[in-house]
Amino acid sequence: MRLKGIQRRDFLSGVALSATAFATAPLAGLQEELISSKGAWTYPPEKTGMRGTHKGSFEVAHAVAWAGETYERPRIAKDQPYDLVIVGGGISGLASAYLAQEKLGSKARILILDNHDDFGGHAKRNEFMVDGKRLIGYGGSQSIDAPASYSKEATKFLKDLTIKTDRFYRHFDQSFYSRKGLSRGLHLDAEIYGDDRLLVRSSKSSAGLFSWEDEAEKAELMELIEALPLTSSDKTLFKRMFVANEDWLVPNGTDRVQYLQTTSFENCMRDAGMSDAGLILLRSESQGFWGLGWDALSGLEAVRMEHAATVGLGIDLGSGEGEYGDEPYIFHFPDGNASIARLAVAHMIPDAVAGNDMDSIVKAKVYYDRLDLPQNPLRIRLSSTVVDVRNMSGGVDITYVRDGRTERVKARAAIMACWHNILPHIMPEMQESQKKAIAYAEKIPLSYINVALKNQRAFYEAGVSRVYAPHGLCANWSLDFPVNMGGYVFPQNPDDPALVHMTHCPVRPGLAPRDQHRKGRMDMYGLSFEDYEIAIVGQLQGALGHAGFDAERDIATITVNRWPHGYTYEYNELFDQRDWSPLKGPHIVGRKRIGNIAMANADASAHAYVNGAIDAAVRAVEDLF
Repeated sequence: MRLKGIQRRDFLSGVALSATAFATAPLAGLQEELISSKGAWTYPPEKTGMRGTHKGSFEVAHAVAWAGETYERPRIAKDQPYDLVIVGGGISGLASAYLAQEKLGSKARILILDNHDDFGGHAKRNEFMVDGKRLIGYGGSQSIDAPASYSKEATKFLKDLTIKTDRFYRHFDQSFYSRKGLSRGLHLDAEIYGDDRLLVRSSKSSAGLFSWEDEAEKAELMELIEALPLTSSDKTLFKRMFVANEDWLVPNGTDRVQYLQTTSFENCMRDAGMSDAGLILLRSESQGFWGLGWDALSGLEAVRMEHAATVGLGIDLGSGEGEYGDEPYIFHFPDGNASIARLAVAHMIPDAVAGNDMDSIVKAKVYYDRLDLPQNPLRIRLSSTVVDVRNMSGGVDITYVRDGRTERVKARAAIMACWHNILPHIMPEMQESQKKAIAYAEKIPLSYINVALKNQRAFYEAGVSRVYAPHGLCANWSLDFPVNMGGYVFPQNPDDPALVHMTHCPVRPGLAPRDQHRKGRMDMYGLSFEDYEIAIVGQLQGALGHAGFDAERDIATITVNRWPHGYTYEYNELFDQRDWSPLKGPHIVGRKRIGNIAMANADASAHAYVNGAIDAAVRAVEDLF
């Protein structure tokens, strides 16, 4: 179903265009509504439709990487030489700039180049105005996960930006949804099961869909399992796993931990007798964490993630297995980690941001026309796609494309804080061994989708705040995190406008992870905004229609933050060498410094979290200075 009353801005598919079209497309025409070198500007967080890797941000890079397009370097460099040019304005690039200023002094000339119309990279902010109410959401990097585990350098960086993570215990209302009587639901869609069904956990605890914490929840879980469209054999196994918490593992005579480590969680359950129908019902649970289903993750990873089916297995991981930690998942700004990016900019270009601490930054306006002023020691130049970086006598030479024109700057040094997959195509000095190492880490595609609702009555009527949809385009969706801070008040009542956050991970079950990511990326490029819209409306209407939801009436607008190059690749013990980790693997070779050019970004850390990006920035700055 397409909605009539919402605004749409479609995008060029990237797959539909041929290589020749990439090489000849009028790039200036693709820069519609982006930051312009002529001084005109808009406010990117308010843009709706297709965002993330939006129109105008990827065409030049695809021309270089897919079609082999080259761009002649201008004879005259733009601006005076810089002390440092940073390619990529995400958290890693911004942290690199902040740390470089500490090393070189506040007057050091630093330029950040980014191909998007906004800074922050995956730390994307979405804003909506619905019936006079401003809604703030996140379109990428979500939260500061387990800050107690951060390095001292990453911890110091956050503190320098005024971020005190202990304050989120006050800002994040952990019991909000349970107090409101909202729980978790399972949507079984009509296309697979003949009719739409929403099975809801009536208990209001924080327990997961298949978890229980007391005898009442245990009995209620039994009822939910009985309602599943599964065979009696599968239901019996589900009850053994989730209700009785029995040891159901069938390790086939091998060491139990070794079996879990070398067998996909899906195959562990298959060996225990679960049918394909039961496996498919559970497969997509892990997509939001890994961009993969249980077909491509080990049984031991399910134990680490404390999956409800592993409670009775009695596996003691010890202290060296890298458990996920005991801190609650609450360290979340209303716009996710976009506030970290904004605070970094506020500290380096104070005139550009009307807020400078973790509270005032939440509702602060950013003045994009002040990011690239000549008088600023640090400048951020958006909508600028770098196409060539090389060492020259006395420094580094960088060529980029902006507004359809090729420009060039010089610097003493450069930090590549962009997505590492593009580096082999724009760094002619890179050796084959380093190119191969970088190419190994296949970026994980995903889309973070925000649906702005005029009210949330249907969620309250249905009694859910989170829904798992094993067969939907978006396997997981929920009402937004309940965070009140900086004068921003989270929607409190059923009649309040609210955001629904939905996650789409394009997977190809049965393939190795890197193949799934490659093919999933192509699948994502082939989806138009209308394709997303039809799927999103179908899921919401199917799951909540019985509770009075009317998509045409209740949806104000939709923003799809599409990230074909999304999560940083993390090593997978089922398919990669088992001793690879953030401390060992191809990424170590991939981040090797080349002359005056150092590498940052979470890709350089093989760790898809904020601290991976910050730690990479620390390494790059130390490497150069």
